[in-house]
Amino acid sequence: MRKLPPLNALKSFEVAARHLSFTKAAEELFVTQAAVSHQVKALEDFLQLKLFIRRNRSLLLTEEGQAYYLQLRDIFEQLVQATDKLRLVSERGALTVSVPPSFAILWFVPRLSSFREEHPDMDIRIKAVDEITGSLTDDVDVAIYYGDGRWPHVKSYRLHKEYLWPVCSPLLIERAGIEQPEDLLKQPLLHDETRNAWKDWFEMVGIDQYRGDNGPVFSHSSLALQAAVHGQGIALANNVLAKPEIDSGHLVRVFPQALQRNKAFYLVCRDNQAEVGKIATFRQWILDLVEKEEQEFSE
Repeated sequence: MRKLPPLNALKSFEVAARHLSFTKAAEELFVTQAAVSHQVKALEDFLQLKLFIRRNRSLLLTEEGQAYYLQLRDIFEQLVQATDKLRLVSERGALTVSVPPSFAILWFVPRLSSFREEHPDMDIRIKAVDEITGSLTDDVDVAIYYGDGRWPHVKSYRLHKEYLWPVCSPLLIERAGIEQPEDLLKQPLLHDETRNAWKDWFEMVGIDQYRGDNGPVFSHSSLALQAAVHGQGIALANNVLAKPEIDSGHLVRVFPQALQRNKAFYLVCRDNQAEVGKIATFRQWILDLVEKEEQEFSE
């Protein structure tokens, strides 16, 4: 087996030879001058020959050092080019995103066109996934999780703050004559997976008569919202997911009181990939978009 020189020593030598200065090499490598000198000495010991002629205020390459530097310079340049090519590949191609179905339907998919316009070389593959295991599977690059932001072995970025609003069809609110929060107790309430949310909302507005036993239960928030659009009852909706239907006039907020939740939607990726290629590109796009929308919410 061929024995390679120490790679850190090779890099220190290449930089020092390029500058003909241990001081400038140390500045480029963010180490001390003594560390550079030590690495070069280790390389000379490994090769059993001198690479530099050290003088009081100057540094010169020996004949062997000059020949070695020219070859190493080309090798390091080839490494840089190979790395740039690999990064270019990682920045393009397909990115697989795992997303809860309701979030995908109501928020993510409608915004994909803007991502494609900004990054035409990157394809998005969407997997609608209900279950959150807390770890990304091998076929997923990034995911959207709903929870408290604490999952092992992943890096998480909170998206929008979550508030829950009572919403319904404008025809229903007129027909039912809803004027006070108590009037909601007489109406069919639409539930998604978080059935206890209605109980928390009623307690927030000072009503303790709610027993949580009226109205259908839906497996996904998007289904509960569609039921509300069709006048089948009143949904307690996530502010982000309900906004498109409210903006279109299909739904209205019944009362202004909003229940703030400790949970939210989070973008998650592996700890060691947050700054890598297409994952970093996607992460920055979605966080910039959320920041812009948060500003619009507060206006």
